[in-house]
Amino acid sequence: MIRTIAARELRSLFFSPLAWIMLGLIQFILAWSFLGNIDTFFSLQSELLKIRNAPGVTDLVVAPLFEFARILMLMITPLITMRLISEESQSGSIQLLLSSPASMTQIILGKYAGAMTFMLCIIGLTSLMPLSLGFATPLDYGKLLAGILTLTLNTSAFVALGLFMSTLTRQPIIAAISSSGLLIFFWIMNAAGTTGAADANIFNQLSFTYHSLQMLRGIVYSADVIYFILFITGFLMLSIRQLENRRVQP
Repeated sequence: MIRTIAARELRSLFFSPLAWIMLGLIQFILAWSFLGNIDTFFSLQSELLKIRNAPGVTDLVVAPLFEFARILMLMITPLITMRLISEESQSGSIQLLLSSPASMTQIILGKYAGAMTFMLCIIGLTSLMPLSLGFATPLDYGKLLAGILTLTLNTSAFVALGLFMSTLTRQPIIAAISSSGLLIFFWIMNAAGTTGAADANIFNQLSFTYHSLQMLRGIVYSADVIYFILFITGFLMLSIRQLENRRVQP
């Protein structure tokens, strides 16, 4: 049942012109950023030769690409997730879905899997750009894989939060705006960690950025991975609970 719902959601996404426009636009923007990073790397070659253990192409081209991709994912994810449940509520088809044999867990996981499959297509196309450099120059594949992992975990968290916000309202645009606001809040929360306050570490621990910086440098801590897993699981459970409440309401 999860696979059926995911396939239905994925077909709906690819039948939408908005999805194709976003897919093409994102790849264009990322390719522009990627080529700009390469141009910057070549312009710094003479200076890098004077530095012992100077950063290589992975540090100066690949890592900035994935960091920029994280920002783009944060911007576009609410546009993908806003319609997952809100549009069904607006059209009235949510009642058919809630009365179907599928459990609330299957519905949420199916919706999540469909949206994530689309986002993984973007991540896969993005990853091909730095991989293409491997034909011309040595790459640190450990850092490259860490960058892909960072982008995937962040995107997974964005989709989980956006899906939950979509369960709270019948208006897709409201779901998109509220998702964007909450994602930005979690993104910049670590700024409070620079104040030196006693509770600053709490803000750091709740921030996307705090848990992503080391991974983008190729250093993967289990605590950072666990943070994203708990974040995703938590918002998926909230989404399931919200749908269960709607099912029992008269």
